[in-house]
Amino acid sequence: MKPARARRIELRGLGHRVLEWGEAGSPKLFLVHGWMDVAASFQFLVDAFAGERHVIAPDLRGYGGSDWQPQGYWFADYVADLDALVEAFAPGETIDLAGHSLGGNVAMIYAGVRTARVRRAISLDGFGIPAEADDAAPRKYEAWLDALRDPPGFTPYANLSAVADRLQKNNPRLPRERAEFLASWWARVREDGSAELASDPRHKLPFPSVYRLSEMVAIWRRIAAPVLWVAGAESRIPHWLAGHPEGEMPGNGLDLVRGRMSEIRDARLVVVPDAGHMLHHDQPEAVARAVERFLDAT
Repeated sequence: MKPARARRIELRGLGHRVLEWGEAGSPKLFLVHGWMDVAASFQFLVDAFAGERHVIAPDLRGYGGSDWQPQGYWFADYVADLDALVEAFAPGETIDLAGHSLGGNVAMIYAGVRTARVRRAISLDGFGIPAEADDAAPRKYEAWLDALRDPPGFTPYANLSAVADRLQKNNPRLPRERAEFLASWWARVREDGSAELASDPRHKLPFPSVYRLSEMVAIWRRIAAPVLWVAGAESRIPHWLAGHPEGEMPGNGLDLVRGRMSEIRDARLVVVPDAGHMLHHDQPEAVARAVERFLDAT
């Protein structure tokens, strides 16, 4: 494994753990992890890079080694934290940016808002979320208020090995060695030897706000940088976006993704075979090749 260096910095009043790979002076690449994940999740992708890069990846607020905040989490905060991170590590520079899932959506919003700061943008299996109608607002507020009365929690695991078991259950493609590595970052060992997830369980609180796809489209249309969207061929995300989370979708499941891509002036799609949503764990070499070809293209 390529060695990661951990440092702690303050972003917008909260302490964040940031992992770095590679040497300063190499081309910078900022990576943003997904929901219920940590920066170390990118280790296998970084290992597969052929070229030299200075990779910078934070644990988002409330995850891993970063501070929790007292009143739950709002998506816009992740975008603002990324803005502060870029300013801390690359002041005045144009950057390359990639994210997975939730992190891919953060990266796309950032590229559409800070248009002059992003040279190239990549989303790994992150294509927005299902569109919601305005009349969903009362139900969403009610669910949020109910959840605040009975906050979510995590059930502890017997040990880190049990955490690795869970990771493999969630993703049967994940080799045991990778599962054990991820478990050591994903969870912490308590005094009695049991393990608990290193994330704030309040990330499980539902959002009271309605997701309006038209607002995201307005942001995507402003993106000036070339965009690469990478999909796992066996990911359920396109089915979820179309409202078919369990059953088969009519037609090609990626048609909806391509429709969203059409809102971006310079977007391309790469589909990675034999990979699900955690494509950077399933096929890190293939993902690394796609990412590097895109970043190194003239």
